[in-house]
Amino acid sequence: MLNKTKDEIENAPTPGPLFGLPLPELTALMKRLNQPAYRATQLHHALYRQRVASPDEISTLPADLRDLLKTEGYTIGLPEIVQTARSIDGTERYLIRMADGETVETVWMPDGDGGERGDGSQAAEEEEKEDQENNSIAAEQNPAAFPYRRSTICVSSQVGCAVNCQFCLTAKLGIRRNLTAGEIAGQVAAVLNRHQVALSSSRGNPTPARINLVFMGMGEPFLNYANFIAAVRLLTQMPIPESRMTVSTSGILPGILDFAKEIVRPKLAVSLNASNDQVRESIMPITRKWNIAALLEALATIPLRNREWITFEYVLLGGINDSLQHADELIALVRDMRCKINLIVWNSGPNMPFHEPPQSGVSAFQKRIMAAGIPAYIRRPRGRDIYAACGQLKRTVEQPPQLVELAPA
Repeated sequence: MLNKTKDEIENAPTPGPLFGLPLPELTALMKRLNQPAYRATQLHHALYRQRVASPDEISTLPADLRDLLKTEGYTIGLPEIVQTARSIDGTERYLIRMADGETVETVWMPDGDGGERGDGSQAAEEEEKEDQENNSIAAEQNPAAFPYRRSTICVSSQVGCAVNCQFCLTAKLGIRRNLTAGEIAGQVAAVLNRHQVALSSSRGNPTPARINLVFMGMGEPFLNYANFIAAVRLLTQMPIPESRMTVSTSGILPGILDFAKEIVRPKLAVSLNASNDQVRESIMPITRKWNIAALLEALATIPLRNREWITFEYVLLGGINDSLQHADELIALVRDMRCKINLIVWNSGPNMPFHEPPQSGVSAFQKRIMAAGIPAYIRRPRGRDIYAACGQLKRTVEQPPQLVELAPA
């Protein structure tokens, strides 16, 4: 027992940010500081439930302990929103700065983008119900007033991206570094604090905040797997259930195989974007390492839960992957899987050699898939005017200022 206590003290986290540390590490820290174990629980609650920004805000800890933490060099360490761009549709894109000065972009989408529809989750039921309401004349005449009914936060996992998808602006950055678990979860905390969102049980609360998370921002989450999955565990403590999270991968097979073994895991979306290897390799070079057949084989190892579906994301690029022949090939690939298709009309960017397909072609592609009995949805673009839509995140502060109007956070 004495050896265990000694090991715990020696393994206490070094001075630095507290946000991002799980309860066992906070417990080890309290032991090193000669504090009772329950102080770690109080600190954990302050970090992930109250989302404090400073040790001085942790009223459950005595003042001398708060001072000791600061003296020892511990900070809360939440990332900082340094710029905000607001779209005409209510979407907000944030430039978020980490402690070392690196920045990523995170997006707030009031009422989401329809990405959860058809995936079998509670979030999907909410979206589908709201779609029905929005189709009614009453909803058109009396749109939902702020505060929003729910919101989706799009989270980054890396500074830049190494996957090099040709249709994505983030690819132009290359990869700078991975984000830590605290930096990934910290984006969510910073955005929730900006909007003063209170996350709590719906018990006794007639209008609980309904927050969905999508790990679809900058970076490939499965190339930063350990930090991504650690962030998921932190986020469930905030508390956001994993059933309200979706992670998107370009098809990193080792990550998919690890993901299949997780007990606590988000829903999975796979960025497929082509119906055959030739087309996919031309727009997603990662296909040279893991082709579509290998990808589908890895996906088959995931033990899907009741009502859980895999989402295939398919960015429609005019004249490249949007023909009815491509739709037929896609049907042949996935017809035996419990899955749905999210169709994404390509979101334009500067100096990109692609164009949007015509709306008639998008509609025909969707109808072809649905006729085969496969659910297919067209994802609503959000924040296109501020470069916040899918594939547009590129730390826009580096772009010429006339592209977007940036306002102070």
